Amino acid sequence: MPPKRKSPSSTKSRPEKLPDTDKRVLQPTLDLAQQIYTQLDKGDIPRMKLPLRTKQNIAFSPRDGVWRLGNQCGVRSARKLDGALMLLRTFWLVDFIEEMARDNKHSTLRELYYISEQWEEAKFHSENESNLLVEDLEVMCERMREDFRLRPEENGASVIGDLTITEINRKGQKKRINCRDDVGDGGYQLPANVEKEKISFVSHGAKFVLAIECGGMVDRLAENGFDEDQNALLVHLKGQPARSTRRFLKRLNEELKLPVVVFTDGDPWSFRIFASVAYGAIKTAHISHYLATPGAEFLGVTASDIENYQLPSDKLSDRDIQALKAELSDPRFNTETWKSEIELMLQNGKKAEQQSLAKYGLNYVTEKYLPEKLTEMGVL
Repeated sequence: MPPKRKSPSSTKSRPEKLPDTDKRVLQPTLDLAQQIYTQLDKGDIPRMKLPLRTKQNIAFSPRDGVWRLGNQCGVRSARKLDGALMLLRTFWLVDFIEEMARDNKHSTLRELYYISEQWEEAKFHSENESNLLVEDLEVMCERMREDFRLRPEENGASVIGDLTITEINRKGQKKRINCRDDVGDGGYQLPANVEKEKISFVSHGAKFVLAIECGGMVDRLAENGFDEDQNALLVHLKGQPARSTRRFLKRLNEELKLPVVVFTDGDPWSFRIFASVAYGAIKTAHISHYLATPGAEFLGVTASDIENYQLPSDKLSDRDIQALKAELSDPRFNTETWKSEIELMLQNGKKAEQQSLAKYGLNYVTEKYLPEKLTEMGVL
C-alpha cells in the first residue's frame, strides 16, 4: 500500500524551531504564507503579486553588466481555478521546504516533482511545472533555490589549484581542504550550495582563475602542471555551467579579487557559455546579480585564433550561422571586439575545438598558446 498523504500541518518528528540560518532565509516564504492567511481570515479571495518573467520585462543592464527583471508585475488569484491551483501548489511547496529545514534534509528538483504525487489536486503534471514554480518562489522571496534546500541532479564544477577552503560536511563538521593537495585527479567537486555558510575561503596562492569548458582540456592543463607553474585555479565548467559554478566564480572574483578568464571551444554555443558566466542568462535574470561575473574575460578559442594558429577546424552548420547572426544583436556581445570576431567567423565559415591545439603537441597549449594569450590580456 502507498503511504497516506501527509497533511501540510503535520509536525511529526519535527523540531519545534527552525535552525537560525534557515529561519533567516525562509522568513520571506513564511511571510508569504501569513499574507495569504490574513486574506482568508478577512474573507477576501487570496491573491499574491509577483514580478513577470516575460521577455518584455527582462532587459540587459549596461551599468551592471547583467540581465535584470523590470518592474512589471502580475497577480495570481484564487478567483479562477487555475490561479487557485497555483496558490495551493505554492503553499504545499512552502510547507515542504519548511519540513526539509526542520528535518535537515535536501531535495533534488526531480524529487520535488515526485513528492507532489502526494498533493492530490495540487500535484504537478510535469517537472517543468515544478521547476517554474520554484523560480517563481525565488522571484517573490528574493532568495535562491539553494536557500530552499533544492538542488539539481548534478553538482557543480571541479576545481584544481592552490585554494584552501573549509566546507561544512553532511554531519555538520568543518573540513579543511586544499583543492590541489587534498583531492584526487578530478579535483575538488563543488556542491550545489557554495554560499559562505557552506564554503569559506581560508587561503590561496593563485593569481587568476581559468574557467575551462571541456574536461579533456582541464586534464591536459593539470597533467602539464599549468596550475602550479602559472599559479592558476582551474575550474571545469562542464559545458554550460551550473548555477553553483557561476556563483563560485563570482565569489572568487569578488572576495579574493582574482581575475576570471574563460577558455572555451571556438563556436557560437561556447561564446554563450562565456556570456552566461560574465553576464547571466535571460532564464535566470531574477538572480543574475548573484551569479554573473561581469569582469570575466574571454580568452579563446576566437575566430582570430583559428586563423593565427592555423587550427584544424570544421565547417559552420546552418544552425551555427543562425546563432552567430543572433549574437550580433545580443547586448552581451555589443563590443567592437566581439562583433569583429563574430563577423570573421561568419566570413571564414570555420569553428574549432580547444583540443585542436594538440596539432602542435601535448605541451603546446601550456607552453605557448595560453602564456601568449594571457600575457596579451595582462593576466601574466
